[in-house]
Amino acid sequence: MGKREKKEPAKPSTAWQGTYGDMITLMLCFFVMLYDPSESDAVQMAALTASISNNNTGGGTSLSAGSLSDLGNVVSSLPSVEKGKALGPAMKKAISTFEPAIKTNKISLTSDERGLVISLASDTFFEQGSAELKMENARETLLNLANFFYSPEVKNRRWRIEGHTDNVPVDRGSKYESNWELSAARAVNVLHYLSDFGVDEKQFSIAGYADTRPKFSNDTEEGRAYNRRVDIIILDEGHF
Repeated sequence: MGKREKKEPAKPSTAWQGTYGDMITLMLCFFVMLYDPSESDAVQMAALTASISNNNTGGGTSLSAGSLSDLGNVVSSLPSVEKGKALGPAMKKAISTFEPAIKTNKISLTSDERGLVISLASDTFFEQGSAELKMENARETLLNLANFFYSPEVKNRRWRIEGHTDNVPVDRGSKYESNWELSAARAVNVLHYLSDFGVDEKQFSIAGYADTRPKFSNDTEEGRAYNRRVDIIILDEGHF
């Protein structure tokens, strides 16, 4: 009597994979809809991006100082992560406070190894070659800044106001001998108006950099316009 042939077991059905894939896709869409970019930790995301791209100017996790590091301060990996945690709430508060000004390009928010940087577009607040604030444009922004300085997220921090210019020399007959005096005067005037709105001048320092720290190329009018600016910085502890 011959041996019975063994039947191969039936292959398991893969129909469930389609249903599972549909479920995962639906869950992904659900969480994407829930995600709110304004709630993300912008400072830590900037640090992560800089670390991945090997960009040392973003204040990311690196062992070397960024190009904007001054006074010989070296930002190492662990302090940069801690700084991200400390400045994250400040960045969130700044985004919510200055959202209308950010949308109209009056203000930009960035972060680097110095800290959180609030940049005031100079063409909005100053005439070219002038340090006198155009208060019809600047009043609301300066009031918001003054209120922001008293928010719990940044109340006890130290600040620095930095004035910058493009590379166009000042006009003959100007009361400023060079762009150095012009950039410093812009920073001083911003501080004076903020002081009028109630901020404590003792928490601030001032610097003027003329055209030595451009953000964009000075070869175009648009680039020069962005380089004529005032930066207000929440200083990292290593830059006090």
